[in-house]
Amino acid sequence: MNIADRIRTYSQLMRLDKPIGILLLLWPMLWGLWFAAKGLPDWHILFIFVLGTVLMRSAGCVINDFADREIDPYVERTKNRPMAAGRVSSKEALLLAAGLSGGAFLLILPLNQLTILLSVPALFLAGTYPFTKRFFAMPQAYLGIAFSFGIPMAFAAQTDSLPMITGILMLANLFWVIAYDTAYAMVDKPDDLKIGIKTSAITLGQFDVLGVMVCHVCFIVIMIVIGQWQQMNLAYYAGLVVAAGLIAYQYTLIRNRERALCFKAFLHNNWVGLVVFVGIALDFLIFQH
Repeated sequence: MNIADRIRTYSQLMRLDKPIGILLLLWPMLWGLWFAAKGLPDWHILFIFVLGTVLMRSAGCVINDFADREIDPYVERTKNRPMAAGRVSSKEALLLAAGLSGGAFLLILPLNQLTILLSVPALFLAGTYPFTKRFFAMPQAYLGIAFSFGIPMAFAAQTDSLPMITGILMLANLFWVIAYDTAYAMVDKPDDLKIGIKTSAITLGQFDVLGVMVCHVCFIVIMIVIGQWQQMNLAYYAGLVVAAGLIAYQYTLIRNRERALCFKAFLHNNWVGLVVFVGIALDFLIFQH
């Protein structure tokens, strides 16, 4: 394999050709940063967190494929991934994951001590999530905690504190992650049942669609509570109304459990995260809390 092919293979292993995971990790971190700064955050903190999100999500994908290297060849959606297809060795994957994680850690060193301390559990969660599918009935909940850790880190970096809103925003995001990742798990449900791994879609059984929608409703309700508490205005709630409309559309996609449409619903959550962020950003911009 020449250098160009190797770079292309590594980028596929990091899923740089499929940025949906970066975006789903990015939006809640940006919500946190804007709430923490009550508007536009410090530019250097914003730069560090956006780049760090890309590096950590890439590292998470590499670790995930390493953990699933014996499983992925038997799943229709993943059988052509670089490790499953034998194009990347375990040693290469571990070195790449270590390099990406190390790069993300170096990025936050200029920030305060609280942010650096929070990076330790964040790295632990990202590194261990892929293995939870072996024994945990709801690995999507574990992923939700991992995908929410950008929120306290954002508050720590911007304010050097962890106010109560941090935990409530994490809880909202936890429900959102469970919702969209259960829709994602519905895509692989037939393969996962054969292999014997655990997902929320399997655990919920015939109530998988209901479970997705209940989690979405919890997400929107908690975001409304946050809006009341933070004295947000019209732009914020307009963003939540649009997000609720997008979620209602997702119900039409997943209700019959068609694999292609469930995957479409999962991808569609990028727009949910975006409109919530736009609502937050516009609210602080227009109404100057």
